[in-house]
Amino acid sequence: MAAFPGSLAFDEYGRPFIIIKDQDSQKRLIGIDAVKSHILAGRSIANTLRTSLGPKGLDKMMISCDGDVTVTNDGATILKMMDVDHEIAKLMVQLSQSQDDEIGDGTTGVVVLAGALLEQAEVLLDKGIHPIRIADGFELAAQKAVAHLDTITDSFPVNKDNLEPLIQTAMTTLGSKIVNKCHRHMATIAVQAVMSVADLEKKDVNFELIKVEGKVGGKLEDTMLVKGVIVDKDFSHPQMPKVLNDVKIAILTCPFEPPKPKTKHKLDVTSVENYKELRKYEQEKFSQMVQQVKDAGATLAICQWGFDDEANHLLLQRELPAVRWVGGPEIELIAIATGGRIVPRFEELSPEKLGYAGIVRELSFGTTKDRMLVIEECKNSRAVTIFIRGGNKMIIEEAKRSLHDALCVVRNLVVDNRVVYGGGASEISCAIAVAEEANKISSLEQYAFRAFSEALESVPMALAENSGLSPIDTLTDMKAKQIQEKNSALGIDCMLKGTNDMKVQNVIETLQSKKQQILLATQLVKMILKIDDVRSPGFD
Repeated sequence: MAAFPGSLAFDEYGRPFIIIKDQDSQKRLIGIDAVKSHILAGRSIANTLRTSLGPKGLDKMMISCDGDVTVTNDGATILKMMDVDHEIAKLMVQLSQSQDDEIGDGTTGVVVLAGALLEQAEVLLDKGIHPIRIADGFELAAQKAVAHLDTITDSFPVNKDNLEPLIQTAMTTLGSKIVNKCHRHMATIAVQAVMSVADLEKKDVNFELIKVEGKVGGKLEDTMLVKGVIVDKDFSHPQMPKVLNDVKIAILTCPFEPPKPKTKHKLDVTSVENYKELRKYEQEKFSQMVQQVKDAGATLAICQWGFDDEANHLLLQRELPAVRWVGGPEIELIAIATGGRIVPRFEELSPEKLGYAGIVRELSFGTTKDRMLVIEECKNSRAVTIFIRGGNKMIIEEAKRSLHDALCVVRNLVVDNRVVYGGGASEISCAIAVAEEANKISSLEQYAFRAFSEALESVPMALAENSGLSPIDTLTDMKAKQIQEKNSALGIDCMLKGTNDMKVQNVIETLQSKKQQILLATQLVKMILKIDDVRSPGFD
């Protein structure tokens, strides 16, 4: 009885009633009011993102509480940085995030679709249809739409000799991003990076082998793909050579310093002789460590920890170039790329544990003193680095997000090479198929089917609106053409190229992404429609 919400009491006639604790300080929404409140919250989030959809979508500027500015039109990033209080609005944020985690693209589209479904659900609720019947109808309609997508797909063989279809798909993804003025260049880099690390037999792509680095300065066109690793460090001594060839690399996680006793005993130096002996011991130890690295055959030492000027000077004297303070993830990537082993103690160094690289060179940038190391022609050529240049930090961060989307899309094509056509073409085709199915249904669910069909049309309408076209005129024209010509590749001509055939325009999206959008949006809307009672603590 400890968890009982109130206390039992009896009136003067002996009839029992329950007095619920703190009822006056709680807020409660019941029934249709609760559902409509949730629909309003979800729609407001969707309307925020609606203007960011498509190649002509607008960017949002997000300013954090620390004053950091982010300019982006990536749906997942916008929602992640929004300060959202409402519980249902938080669910919309998670919806976008799960699309980003699973597919990497379509994060704006999935929220716009969910918002449109909620809008249609509100109309059906006003007609007096029960929320459960609406939710079940939406679920059946989503299954019909997904099944229809399978009938309008195209596929192409993914091979390393013909990268053009992959590049065209990556260009579609990058078309709405800030990098779109050089999106052919960026798309080619993304495709080459994925194909370098892809295992086409297993249809698997290991993203851990792709590192994305950025450096302020230069322009976006200077972005390049390095078949190796770039580390944001330089050689430990300015007089060390700037270019090394046929390098054998010792990858160390032990510091260049004399071993310290692990007990808490103090060592008192009471005379000059003692001090000289200690200095001599240190020098011998430094010399021994450097000699152990040299004896193993290493021509470059990469160390996770730092070392002092004395060790640095000794390394220069012994002609052993070194790099210090290299972070853990970089150390691991260098080990994978060069085929070396990470060595925790100098005593364990041996020739077979060394990594190999054809060239290690130092990059310098303009008039700044910034330096970066490039490790190329590695033993394992599958490890690659995308090196992004840009006018400022904000552009580089947005370029990183854009390339992440492109990499994910190419990865999805390696896993499943089926595609549908973009520009709202697949949504219009699904909307027509779902509306036709509605006419065959005799039960109440036919209303939900028609509503689902209208919700699917919100994506091409948003694309047309953001491109400065008349949304309703453009949509009705495309629907009529798709039915007349039986061509499911007809979509919105956002770039005003003079043709609505997305096959000709090469506007391509992955089937996996489109299916996921429809299923995730439907699941969320179904969940929201099933909530009819909300209790929350009231705050004065």
